[in-house]
Amino acid sequence: MDLKQIQKLNNCGGCAAKLSSSLLKEIVSSIPKFDDKNLIVGFDSSDDGAVYKIDDNTAIIQTLDFFPPIVPNPYIFGQIAAANSVSDVYAMGGKVLSALNIVCFNEEEDPSILAAILKGGAEKIKESGGVLCGGHSINDDGIKYGLSVNGLVHPDKILYNNRCKIGDKIILTKPLGVGIVNIAHLAGQRAATKQGYEAALKSMTTLNKYAFELAVKYNINAMTDVTGFGFLGHLYEMIGGDYSIKVDAKSVVYIKDALNCAEEFLITAGGQKNRESLEYKVNFDSGITEALKEIFYDPQTSGGLLISADKKDANKLMKELSALDLESSVVGEVVKREEHGIIVI
Repeated sequence: MDLKQIQKLNNCGGCAAKLSSSLLKEIVSSIPKFDDKNLIVGFDSSDDGAVYKIDDNTAIIQTLDFFPPIVPNPYIFGQIAAANSVSDVYAMGGKVLSALNIVCFNEEEDPSILAAILKGGAEKIKESGGVLCGGHSINDDGIKYGLSVNGLVHPDKILYNNRCKIGDKIILTKPLGVGIVNIAHLAGQRAATKQGYEAALKSMTTLNKYAFELAVKYNINAMTDVTGFGFLGHLYEMIGGDYSIKVDAKSVVYIKDALNCAEEFLITAGGQKNRESLEYKVNFDSGITEALKEIFYDPQTSGGLLISADKKDANKLMKELSALDLESSVVGEVVKREEHGIIVI
């Protein structure tokens, strides 16, 4: 796997490979529903994983994720894919239990490439506390990798993505902009520096485990993670019928290079899909630049958690999150319902 191959894929690598949210909702609406009293969270919601109740004290979280390469280093690609795959378990409030590899690989490729990918993935599963049990592979022209992951959660402690309460503070646990920075760097653009690219890699390979373990010590009403639909797309999925979310644009942390790139129109195709899906759902103040909007729409691969924390606990949680390697930020608050679901000021 070399740079030329990655550059061919760079508009659809990582979580940017997702189908658009509007298309998915249209397709999923035609699938027959399943009537099972133990199915707590299914595909008919827009939550991060499925949850099935085993007994009064145990529920299983099921999720899977896979995508084409996003970086030229196969070992780091494996790390990123695994960190992204386990993230949904944390977003649902659970503990990682087990994982299975999902592999598409051309048999004519150098097998050491696949070995490196799988090694990177296995090491991240071990770091998560889970167990890698095996997997499934097919011979395919393109390389794709990810995992199916199982987690455990108490049925009463599931963290849904859309149960925010008015007055909650919204916390983001990783800087935005990894999609823009990564693509610009791979394309050899000067606006994406080595430092910016390294910041993007650090973000994508960092497990959300550490932010999650701090968050659940406090009163958390809702949680999700930021991936292919971008910051605004996943924030919109947190919207309930009786509230909106007001974002303070100046408080949102992002990799500095991302703004430099966006100002030079170095943006992602996935970001444009997200823009189209959210066009009438977000209201921007007139002072919000188009470059900053691109960062907010940018697909994130293995992005941070979005946490809706009780306002009494938000400062205490932020103090603990500040000790982690990646910078967190209070990006907004939950307010009474307005005309738009998201208001960016």
